[in-house]
Amino acid sequence: MRDIRATLRRRQFLQQAAGGVGMMALADLLAQDGYAAPRTVPQVNPFAPKKPHFAAKAKNVIFLYMEGAPSQIDLFDPKPELQKWHGKPLPPSMTKDLKLAFIKPTATILGSPRTFGQYGQSGAVLSDYLAKAWEPIVDDLCFIKSMKTDAFNHQPADLMLFAGHMLPGRPTMGSWVLYGLGSESKNLPGFVVLSTGKSNMSQAAQWTSGFLPSAYQGVMFRRKGDPVLYLSNPAGITQEEQKADLDLVNMLNRRRFEETGDMEIASRISSYEMAFRMQASTPELLDFSQEPAHVRESYGTEKEPTKAFGTNCLLARRMVERGVRFVMISHSSWDQHSDLNKNLKENCDITGPPIAALIRDLKQRGLLDSTLVVWGGEFGRTPMGQFRRPEEADNAGRDHHANCFTMWVTGAGIKGGQTLGKTDDLGLSITEDPVHVNDLQATILHCLGLDHTKLTYRHMGRDFRLTDVRGAIVSKMLV
Repeated sequence: MRDIRATLRRRQFLQQAAGGVGMMALADLLAQDGYAAPRTVPQVNPFAPKKPHFAAKAKNVIFLYMEGAPSQIDLFDPKPELQKWHGKPLPPSMTKDLKLAFIKPTATILGSPRTFGQYGQSGAVLSDYLAKAWEPIVDDLCFIKSMKTDAFNHQPADLMLFAGHMLPGRPTMGSWVLYGLGSESKNLPGFVVLSTGKSNMSQAAQWTSGFLPSAYQGVMFRRKGDPVLYLSNPAGITQEEQKADLDLVNMLNRRRFEETGDMEIASRISSYEMAFRMQASTPELLDFSQEPAHVRESYGTEKEPTKAFGTNCLLARRMVERGVRFVMISHSSWDQHSDLNKNLKENCDITGPPIAALIRDLKQRGLLDSTLVVWGGEFGRTPMGQFRRPEEADNAGRDHHANCFTMWVTGAGIKGGQTLGKTDDLGLSITEDPVHVNDLQATILHCLGLDHTKLTYRHMGRDFRLTDVRGAIVSKMLV
């Protein structure tokens, strides 16, 4: 009986709708034969600017990712009490629930040899490795000494920080921001990744679009050669010839669209056109000759050890000027399990002056009023020492520590000149104002005018979001 009814319903539909279906087919045939106007290919721009959920303070984000996890104990969060325990293990009662990656909770304490001072009107605490470079900018920064995460190994913690969850395959922060707001740049990608460092730990999982459309994935500018693959034309091919090739491809794509109406073809046309515009605009972006000499000098773009990282910081400023929505600058590796003093100083010397120049430059140009700048790694380091080469006296390092670490944020919507959160006397745990990475993500989205609970994408039957199932705006960070 069900089959007969279904057949009758289908027959009734065809009888009633046959005229409409027939007219649609006739129109398509006439268009193919040139007797009717063909379908117009819609302008598909996945990066078209979108309105935020509410009035936004920030328009752009520069995320300074210190990959590998800087030691907060040796940079921002001094613990004099560690000197009393130096070379000794802590009582088991204090470390029984501690989860560590490579050392045991019974490892001996490592006091920091760094000297600390308070700087600026805010009295921000910095170690001697950063004080000279960052003293001029500390009153613009909001330090968060009470960050915490769920993961104590790098890749899961990377995913927590950028994708909001330890499982791979989810969209990352830059992709969510681009999906939510689009981009104001017509000639550059909306989400760009820049990378430096000795051991390039950067992985596409940190800038993937996951299950969002692939257009929202980060575009990594390479360190050597063309910053983007195939940016330059092959030898002997002029720009006019390249444009002619593009016109031919687009003509074929348009004809195919007229036959099928497939929106993916319209997206493909838009991608080709963006690629051609990048060929024209990227050389100008990378040309620093119009930058004043004192600006280039402040970023350290023409000397070592700041040349590569300083170049990326100046590029980031030029990108947000041109409307790029999200720029991620990654520097690895801060993963100092050994030779902590030597390697920590080296990374601070590389990154410290260019970051200070970036903040001052953004502020002087009025861009800090619309740009959010975030600094930090995926977790912190332990108060216990790690000795990979016991025979060498000064080779100590620190293991991974997820329970507490330091990050800072500045710019649009952020109340600078303050330090949020506290940790205990040994740097083992948070004692005041804990901030989970999902809370930080919610706060970043809030500054961009996005409600983290409403910025969702339906996938496999449920709505996903950057902050997963938690996250709360940290109101103390906000103006």
